Amino acid sequence: MRRGTIVALGGGGFSMEPDNPLLDDHVLSLATRRRGADGLPRVCFVPTASGDAESYVDRFLAAFEGRAETSTLQLFHLEDLDHVDLRSFVLDQDVIYVGGGSTANLLALWRLHGLDEILAEAAEAGVVLAGISAGMNCWFESSVTDSFGPLAPLHDGLGLLTGSACPHFDGEAERRPTYVDLVTTGSLPAGVAADDGCALVFRDGELHEAVSSRPGAGAWRVHLTGETPIDVRYLG
Repeated sequence: MRRGTIVALGGGGFSMEPDNPLLDDHVLSLATRRRGADGLPRVCFVPTASGDAESYVDRFLAAFEGRAETSTLQLFHLEDLDHVDLRSFVLDQDVIYVGGGSTANLLALWRLHGLDEILAEAAEAGVVLAGISAGMNCWFESSVTDSFGPLAPLHDGLGLLTGSACPHFDGEAERRPTYVDLVTTGSLPAGVAADDGCALVFRDGELHEAVSSRPGAGAWRVHLTGETPIDVRYLG
């Protein structure tokens, strides 16, 4: 069993709820190592899925100013990696926070640089892995993604968490029916979904809690009971 803490945000956090820091505050509260200056956690933002969009990075830095010792890992800026020991850099963080965008592009580039294996090692070493949207999908074996256009299954996630994942369960009209249909037909294995404003906290591979930043934001387990899919809500 994979050890470590993983936080999967269906939506929310600084990029979607800039005036509501509750989910990001919860992520920070899970960082128990506190290796940064003045007791602040070291939080590294990984914006690979957005192509390292500078506006996304700027929003992260502004949101966590004074709350964490911040850094970014931008794989599209290869010149910045020439003198970086990627493994040491990642293992020295308290939190790795992965942004949204293209899950497929994220996975491809991470594997090119060996970041997939480093992140698995980091989780077991006590680094909290967190992420929103694509940053939720990536930790699971499979997920539903719009990386290729229309929503479709993706089966080559990192596999740090078993089963499948679906972010934005209530935030995008086609997410819920598409995910339920994919599980119903066997195109995706059973898994979990999270509404916008909901985060799932996994410890050592098991769902530990669901937390929400707004009333009604929930988490759902989607699996087959006989021939009928059933959604079970977990209240945060």
